[in-house]
Amino acid sequence: MLDALAVWWQIVLEPESRGRDVTFERLADEAIEAASAWTLREPERAEAWFYLGAAYGTRVQFRVLREQRLSAARDGKRIKESLERALTLDPSMHDAAFGLGMYRYYADIGPGVLKILRWLLLLPAGDREGGLRQIVDARDRGLLVRGEADYQLHLIYLWYEHRATDALTIVRGLQERHPRNPLFWQIEAEIQDVYFHDHAASLAAASDLLSRSADGRVNEAPLASVRARLQMATELDHLGNQSRAIDTLHAIVAEHPTRPHNVSIRAEAMLRSLKSRAK
Repeated sequence: MLDALAVWWQIVLEPESRGRDVTFERLADEAIEAASAWTLREPERAEAWFYLGAAYGTRVQFRVLREQRLSAARDGKRIKESLERALTLDPSMHDAAFGLGMYRYYADIGPGVLKILRWLLLLPAGDREGGLRQIVDARDRGLLVRGEADYQLHLIYLWYEHRATDALTIVRGLQERHPRNPLFWQIEAEIQDVYFHDHAASLAAASDLLSRSADGRVNEAPLASVRARLQMATELDHLGNQSRAIDTLHAIVAEHPTRPHNVSIRAEAMLRSLKSRAK
């Protein structure tokens, strides 16, 4: 499962690319098979059922990303059943409550198509408030899920709860605990732009990511560098410094980067838009 998670986080860094999809699906399937075998060997062991639910949880995120809704709903049912079994065997297993809280939250607030699938699969209704409390409690009291819970909470706070300040606080905590993951520095720049419309702060955050990339202080430094400069060009444009934004994009295009996926096309489109407005 850890091997699958490692590939999953690489996918999160570059979701536009499908180059790792086959590897991830193979590893996730292997993790599920191994955990299923464990539950058969030790059906009264809560840990076995927790890892089965966690293995399905790793795969369900991928299926949601790739819009495989029916498969994701089926995995959601298996996650719920496995984690409920784990908690029945060990009510103190707070980590297992995280996945159940995620189910309860999204089963309530999810779009109509997900509610139809829930009905077809005979799954119970959700509970937005109860699910959120369960996620927070698992984050605070669990042993294994704190990082994942924080990541999911920041998305919930941004997308559904209108709590951008709390989301930013969580992201900064993730930066402290995982300083080499460029995603958390990139997210800060995006939050400052999209949710606070603070373009100077977004530019500063993107510039910080660029500096960390140049110094090798983050993983996937070339990819992070390109993402940072694309964000910088956007913020420079917002701040009225079109000439510097154009120079930044020219430099990206001249490098012919292959990552992130289709980045040259995106940079050239931004460049054309800026030049047309500058005339």
